[in-house]
Amino acid sequence: MVEGRVCLSKEVRNGLESLKRKRLHRIKSETVCGPSGVTNMMSRSGGDALRASASCGVRLQGNAESFSRSNVASCEKDVFSKRKVDKFYTSDLEWTEKIPECPVYCPTKEEFEDPLIYLQKIAPEASKYGICKIISPLSSTVPAGAVLMKEKAGFKFTTRVQPLRLAEWDTDDRVTFFMSGRNYTFRDFEKTANKVFSRRYYSAGCLPARYMEKEFWHEIACGKMESVEYACDVEGSAFSSSPSDLLGTSKWNLKKLSRLPKSTLRLLETAIPGVTDPMLYIGMLFSIFAWHVEDHYLYSINYHHCGASKTWYGVPGDSALRFEKVVKEHVYTNDVLSVDGEDGAFDVLLGKTTLFPPNILLEHDVPVYKAVQNPGEFVITFPRAYHAGFSHGFNCGEAVNFAIGDWFPLGAVACLRYAHLNRVPLLPHEELLCKEAMLLNSSLELEDLDYSPADLASHHSIKASFVKLIRFLHRARWSIMKSRACSSVSPNYHRTVVCTLCKRDCYIAFVNCGCYSHPVCLRHDIKSLDFPCGSHHCLFLRDDVREMEAAAKKFEQDNGVSKAVERQAENGDDMYSYPLSNKFQNDVEDGYFPYCEINVDLKPEIATMTSATGQTVEYGHHSLSHNTGNFRPELTDALSSFAASTLCSFVEQVGSSAKNVQGLANLGNTNDKRFCEEVSENTYESSVLCLSREDRPG
Repeated sequence: MVEGRVCLSKEVRNGLESLKRKRLHRIKSETVCGPSGVTNMMSRSGGDALRASASCGVRLQGNAESFSRSNVASCEKDVFSKRKVDKFYTSDLEWTEKIPECPVYCPTKEEFEDPLIYLQKIAPEASKYGICKIISPLSSTVPAGAVLMKEKAGFKFTTRVQPLRLAEWDTDDRVTFFMSGRNYTFRDFEKTANKVFSRRYYSAGCLPARYMEKEFWHEIACGKMESVEYACDVEGSAFSSSPSDLLGTSKWNLKKLSRLPKSTLRLLETAIPGVTDPMLYIGMLFSIFAWHVEDHYLYSINYHHCGASKTWYGVPGDSALRFEKVVKEHVYTNDVLSVDGEDGAFDVLLGKTTLFPPNILLEHDVPVYKAVQNPGEFVITFPRAYHAGFSHGFNCGEAVNFAIGDWFPLGAVACLRYAHLNRVPLLPHEELLCKEAMLLNSSLELEDLDYSPADLASHHSIKASFVKLIRFLHRARWSIMKSRACSSVSPNYHRTVVCTLCKRDCYIAFVNCGCYSHPVCLRHDIKSLDFPCGSHHCLFLRDDVREMEAAAKKFEQDNGVSKAVERQAENGDDMYSYPLSNKFQNDVEDGYFPYCEINVDLKPEIATMTSATGQTVEYGHHSLSHNTGNFRPELTDALSSFAASTLCSFVEQVGSSAKNVQGLANLGNTNDKRFCEEVSENTYESSVLCLSREDRPG
């Protein structure tokens, strides 16, 4: 075995040779045909952590044949070879002693009964650190290896190859992970990983965590190991289904977590792997999970089933923007940032391949906390908390996301940032919020309910977020009616659709064109839309919108909620109205006030709007009737293809072009059943890039 190539098997080498050939083929194609639009292969977060073909960090200039002779031969060296990165000072590792530990909790069996109730209880304190550790009072009686080798017969997984080095993070030097091309059983990978460890340390046992931490950062900066393998995002669970397994039968079994009564994700009709259903993470010595934040700023919970420890680093959620600022200014160079402002670093970090020593954060006053996770322990990451870490040897962990009521305000921030980047969301935020709020409204009508302080805080977040959303949509609908931007109104029987322009999810209302192929949220100037199919626009509105507005008005009777809404107006909190925020500034002068009644006169040639005082204002001579002649119920199923149950299939960012839009205009006979299928397929793929805007946490 050659020193420095301790974990690249023959299959891995063959995989890399295949990657070289694919890359050379792509280079030749671009030389002949010119660069083509490329859609990134994305992780759950919409990142580009895993590439089908590797970038070797070489700026391509000139002839492809000359490149093949001079550079492809050194591609592997460029990908894996270490180099000195001056901005990452790793000669003195004393900073590892200066990172404080995160909180550690040891619940009793009684406190351990319901995970979400317990997490609500500790969240006010623990969330200040970004991460925390929970030591389980229950033990699993069936080992993870037995579950994966016996209970799940035929279980295999493919690893990723991770270059074990630091990068300059400029155009010529980034880090990319590769698929190894090799399938392992759990036992086979354990043997491979243990060989790597024993050959390095002449031992099969665990070594002290502080020693391993310094070993890791020394190795990644100037050691001889070129790469490691890591099986991440492996679908499945290592919790036993045996009725005698105490942990497996408890609510802390991660397969059950998303469906618990307090879990917001229980409202999703179909599972999303890694979000509602857990995934496995099987590592070896120095396997890496790079700096990242959870999809939609969700919570995450990670259980350590077996094996060597993991070191975690976490940054509190309220320091996320400072974290991104440091990364933008001291880790990335400007040429790798495709977006201006704070969203530039956020966009690259979504790739989940950025690793740098946390001493950079300490030097710029960004708080960082550390956890050493051992078997039988849970690590919780809180909303918007960046985290990273590495394994001390072979191990197996399992993780899943979850959300409770206090997540909604930060979930709205995540949706706004995805809109800035024109990324399709993974979750139907608006639908989840509306369903949770209406369930809360129903429960509040019952008497003698005794809520805990944590429940009341959760209710406040739901109420305030819902009121802000409903106020915006009411104001937007009023503006659309007043401007005569729509020529018809139809009931919205869909669950969730995605805006063609900004990729926002729409549950309550959206506007569509004459060919029903360009759904647009109410955050855009509808009158200025110019689709190839013409200027006919129809407003689709849920028939229970009045009940939602009544619930929002009821929530505003809570003094705390009304104050939160007032602060929104004062601070310019536009989480739900971007990019139409500025358009509403003159609405008060035009006679608008919150929750004024908006009635659509079904008589032809006239639209009326009636205020709560009974005063009726007439607008124009456009027909704003329920155009039942134009509305085709058979399109309901087609347009609802992007329902909550299928949001997970849109994890690839979809580009747009004039060709795509024109193609939607030429779908052919709209009475044909095939038209409905094509609408379903194409509605959410045509898009127009929106301008980026800095995130306002509000």
